[in-house]
Amino acid sequence: MPAPPKLRRRPVLALAGLGLVLMGALLAVWVYLSNTDSVSVVAVRDTVMRGETITAGDLMAVQVTPDPALQVVPGADLESFVGQRAARDLSAGTLLTREATAEQVVPGEGQSVVGLALTAELMPGEPLAVGDRVRVVATPGQAGDPATFEAQDTLFAAEVVGVATSLESAQTVVSVLVPEQDAAQIVQWASAGRAAVVLDSREGD
Repeated sequence: MPAPPKLRRRPVLALAGLGLVLMGALLAVWVYLSNTDSVSVVAVRDTVMRGETITAGDLMAVQVTPDPALQVVPGADLESFVGQRAARDLSAGTLLTREATAEQVVPGEGQSVVGLALTAELMPGEPLAVGDRVRVVATPGQAGDPATFEAQDTLFAAEVVGVATSLESAQTVVSVLVPEQDAAQIVQWASAGRAAVVLDSREGD
C-alpha cells in the first residue's frame, strides 16, 4: 500500500493564528478597561508623620475604581491639601481622606485635649459630634458629694474633638479641646466623676 502523504508544516499560518489569539486577548482587556469607570483620587506618595506639614511632593494622583465605602479625595483637589498638617501618620501608598489632615495640629499651642468618661446622665440627650461647642460643668458627683465650687470654676467652654462609645462600660469617652490653664481642673472633676457636658447652640456651624 502506498505510504500516506506527509503533512507540510506551515509556520506562516501558525504565526498568523498566534497573532490572532494575542489580538483577541488584547481586545478583551481593552473592552474590560473601557467598561470599568475609574476616577482620579489623591494618594500619599511619601510617608508623612502626624503634625508634619504636607508638601506637593508628598502627594500624588492615582486612578482607582470608585467604591462608595471609600471616603476618597478627588485628584483635582490635590493642591488644596498642600500646606496642611497631617492629623495622623500617613503611610506611603495609602489613599488620602479629608479627616487625615487639618489646617492646624490639635491641640495647638496653649491648648489641651482632655478625655471625659461620661455616663448617659452626664451628657446631653442629643448625640455629640466633632466640632460641637460644649461646656464642661462641675457636678456634686455620683456619690452625692455636696462639695461647693467657686462660681467662676463651675464650668468651662470647650470644643468636642472626639467621641468614642464603650459598650462594655456603658460610658462614652468625649475628648474636648480646652485652654491649657483649664485642663488640670477639668481632669480633677473627671477623675472624681463630677464632670458633665452641656451642648451649646449649633447655629452657625
